[in-house]
Amino acid sequence: MKKRLAFMLVLSMAVGTVLTGCGGVSGDAAQTAADTAEAEPSDAGSDAEGGETDTDAAAETEGAADTNLVYAVEAGSAGEAAAQDKGFQTNVVASQADALMEVASGTSDAAIIDLLMAGAMIGEGTSYPNMKYTDELTTEEYGVGCRKGSDLASYINSVFAESYADGSMKETAATYGVQEALVEQPASDFTASETDSDVAYIQEKGTLIVGITDFAPMDYKDESGEWIGFDADMARVVAEKLGVEAQFVEIDWDNKIMELESKTIDVVWNGMTLTTETTSAMECTNPYCNNAQVIVVPAE
Repeated sequence: MKKRLAFMLVLSMAVGTVLTGCGGVSGDAAQTAADTAEAEPSDAGSDAEGGETDTDAAAETEGAADTNLVYAVEAGSAGEAAAQDKGFQTNVVASQADALMEVASGTSDAAIIDLLMAGAMIGEGTSYPNMKYTDELTTEEYGVGCRKGSDLASYINSVFAESYADGSMKETAATYGVQEALVEQPASDFTASETDSDVAYIQEKGTLIVGITDFAPMDYKDESGEWIGFDADMARVVAEKLGVEAQFVEIDWDNKIMELESKTIDVVWNGMTLTTETTSAMECTNPYCNNAQVIVVPAE
């Protein structure tokens, strides 16, 4: 499995809990990743005047964030937004996995993906051993998205609080190497909607339909084709407490809000960055995981 590298890469993140918003690895590989991260600036702070960030300065120094390069990005993702903010040339693709494939095939110079995915997918012992990440463009947090006004967000918050307090959430995170990225969960009681309750609707139909993409280590398939990952496992915990079955549906990430509103899915649970767009269009849970957008390039 490829999760230990995710653990080491997450250790490099200099992030707190700032809300701004998607086979074993050898010890040498993990240490190399940690050393690389330690050698590269990872702060993304900016001053109140909107001046140059620390990461911008680092990118200019290293020459990694080059506006002459073509960056593969997932449509509708935080990576695409970061690229647009930087004025990068982009090659917009369907998923972050596709963005990595674009770099591997040479049709894009670099990719912008989530740090947690980079930890699972690039470096020694992973699917892309000849890639590395350089700059962190953003710091952000993950949350779960529900329909606007839905009481399901409140229910999930209560499950997060309970599972964090009893340690089971951290145990699940450790399975996928993301325990160091967890955000502490505050105590939270479920408040049901008096009318048009999503929780009641889901319990009545007997399924919690979870909108996802193939996004390790949060949602991906094991050798038998079953969806696993930190998000997938936590979604099953919520479904079990609701007394329903979790059903996973792959969606076009760019259409996630439309999928929710049309009730094709009940929840977006796939390493979703809590951006202004998502929090204004969805009822979002408390943040549960720290993340960053990083530039991935060939290791040579």
